[in-house]
Amino acid sequence: MREVDEELRRDELANLWKRWGRALLAAIAVGLIALAAFLWWRDYQGKQAGEEGQKLSAAIDQLSRGSIDPALPALRELGTSSRAGYRAAARLASGAIAAQRGDAKTAVADFAAVAKDDSAGQPFRDLALIRQTTIEFDTLPPDQVIARMQPLAQKGSPWFGSAGELVAVAQLKAGKPSDAGATFAALAADANVPPSIRSRAAQMASVLGVDINPAAQPSLTR
Repeated sequence: MREVDEELRRDELANLWKRWGRALLAAIAVGLIALAAFLWWRDYQGKQAGEEGQKLSAAIDQLSRGSIDPALPALRELGTSSRAGYRAAARLASGAIAAQRGDAKTAVADFAAVAKDDSAGQPFRDLALIRQTTIEFDTLPPDQVIARMQPLAQKGSPWFGSAGELVAVAQLKAGKPSDAGATFAALAADANVPPSIRSRAAQMASVLGVDINPAAQPSLTR
């Protein structure tokens, strides 16, 4: 009986192997190929990230030495990178170069691309939006400038100085001197705002008839 039982089990295993053996081998092969592809892709991505980091570092070094044209090819290439950080940094640098050279259209396109990039870090996006708005300021309705900058023009925001100044000037342009004066006064009184912006804000608030505490005004003496 034992021999018959073992023979039956062998027959069942043989039938199962005939029916599913190839499918099982194929599944194992596919799994191994997928694992190998994943390991290769992870290694490739790591190498690519290292190479792009070196390219960005070299381009920044060239810019710091005033070698703008030699840095541009690397910045344009990195501007299409699949890595959001490198892509944003490269397009910010390209936009700054275009703005410096008077190419407002290219600069706005670069800054707008970063500002709209949901995968980029928020500091990159905020900076890009401020730079874009600064260049477009004369062509935008004041209310649009205010709407863009208002979220960044809040006390405690790292962008309060730059964004707040744009809001205040837009308020003046919109015929709202009282609002502009209040915004300038807030900028002048905030010790975290850069001294140059605080100084301008204090002067503008004074012109608009808003008193500023002298102790709150920055000293620009060296």
